[in-house]
Amino acid sequence: MIPKLPALYSEPFADSSQIPTFLVCQLARQHVSVSLSGDGGDELFGGYNRYVLTRKLWQWIGRLPMSVRRLMLAGIYGLTPSAWDTVLRPLQQLIPASQRQVGVGDKLYKGAGVLCKPLPLTGLNEVQRMMALDSITYLTDDILVKMDRAAMGVSLETRVPFVDHRVVEFAWQLPQHYKLRDGVGKWVLRQILYRHVPKALIDRPKMGFGVPIDSWLRGPLREWAEDLLSESRLRQEGFFNPAPIRQQWAEHLSGKRNWQHHLWDVLMFQAWLEEQKSV
Repeated sequence: MIPKLPALYSEPFADSSQIPTFLVCQLARQHVSVSLSGDGGDELFGGYNRYVLTRKLWQWIGRLPMSVRRLMLAGIYGLTPSAWDTVLRPLQQLIPASQRQVGVGDKLYKGAGVLCKPLPLTGLNEVQRMMALDSITYLTDDILVKMDRAAMGVSLETRVPFVDHRVVEFAWQLPQHYKLRDGVGKWVLRQILYRHVPKALIDRPKMGFGVPIDSWLRGPLREWAEDLLSESRLRQEGFFNPAPIRQQWAEHLSGKRNWQHHLWDVLMFQAWLEEQKSV
């Protein structure tokens, strides 16, 4: 299905969770024609792990000069996400099972940039700024786009009750301790769910919707990617400088670095460009 992504999204859309999203929509469409989506719950009620992490760490990170933060950022990026998973695995065993992180290396990469850069919104604390920025950028330009086009690609209609303006207004009026409490996000939503769903189904580590693009690019997708990233092709099309792309591709194939996110961005543009040639 990966070569079909440009036609499905009609633009160079490069969130790799678009793949499992489409597959889940495809499965759901076998049974229903309209479905509910929980998108927006994390941004409005503090569900992302980085919100919990920021709340815990910002008290001392916020006091550090920017030069020190940049060194921290460089140190984090010095290891691949998979390497961080290995390094931090022993520490994970010391954390209660309900609060352990899945794919901690990838989450560390995502959170590092936010923690080590000043956030532009004022009048809000650090966690609220992150939630607000996610709501007006990540949610609108990524999450909702991804779900809508994946669903409509299989003729599945989706409804997103969390983004109803009344729910959004209510969520922003709630004090933060109703969202994040004792290291757990979406606290108030959990209290409601406890009335209807067994706790064992709720109190589990948050799992993302990622797929192993890094290993796929070294394996079953290697030939497809090599064709789209060939130096002659990049040079002829004239949109990208081939040198850094080819260097990252070589480092990724060797296992020296994990450039999956950077490469996927370029690959989705290249695949979209190829699609336009055939239209």
